[in-house]
Amino acid sequence: MLTRWSRALSHLSKLRSFNSIELGKDFSLIHRQSYAAVAPAPAPADSFPPTKSSVNLDKMFWSKPCSLALAPDSPLRVEDPKYEGIWRIVLKMMLFYSKQSKSIRGANVIYRRVLSQVDKPAIYEVFNLEKTFRMTFSLLVLHMWLCLRRLKAEGKDGVELGQYVYEIYNHDVELRVSKAGVNLLLTKWMKELEKIFYGNIVAYDAALLPEATHEELTEVIWRNIFSNDGTSKPDAAALRTVQAMARYVRHEFSCLSLTDKEAMFSGNFMFTPLESSSADSVRR
Repeated sequence: MLTRWSRALSHLSKLRSFNSIELGKDFSLIHRQSYAAVAPAPAPADSFPPTKSSVNLDKMFWSKPCSLALAPDSPLRVEDPKYEGIWRIVLKMMLFYSKQSKSIRGANVIYRRVLSQVDKPAIYEVFNLEKTFRMTFSLLVLHMWLCLRRLKAEGKDGVELGQYVYEIYNHDVELRVSKAGVNLLLTKWMKELEKIFYGNIVAYDAALLPEATHEELTEVIWRNIFSNDGTSKPDAAALRTVQAMARYVRHEFSCLSLTDKEAMFSGNFMFTPLESSSADSVRR
């Protein structure tokens, strides 16, 4: 898996420095038969180097897990427009209310929730990460895994919805790779990133098996997100940060398990906010 990263990154870095990649202010998603507007995510900031975290990581992510579902009156909720009369008949004829159409709209919102966590500066600041293509991709995979695992728990319908989310994610990654300067060999590098995606998913799943040790998730996060070569070991300062991210992952995993099916399928949930103004909500 790390060898694939080395090959992919060495090729991409020849085309354009990862530190100067502009991820773009708009992400074109696969709408297909989607007509509902998706709550816009804040425009991602330009790439930036890591800054020393101003939060006390040792005191973060110890709080009791709770549902991530948005309150009924939350302005962040995304609802299907409620049409009556002739408009409802027309939309029904256009399959607006079909299961597939509703799934696609829900998948778009779910992926926007992932982007709202991964593209904000807060997650990079809290965990002292440099915003590069590799880092953003690694965080995308991590949060996709959290969502897909939760959806899978809902059986066949959840798996089908997860497939739509994955298609949207894949399209977004393709745009990001293209922005990095890869065009002629785009298909090749998308296949490499797909292998990395599934390799990471398998590793995260294994780290949460009942027989897995508590340190296993920390080790997987170190290899998949923090380590450049996958062989080095974190020093004391880095280990503290990796352990904090492992607690964050376990916290979000537990919170998603408490989030009801309706909130998950409609995308009306939000990951725990990491902004400085909201830091107290994840500290204990």
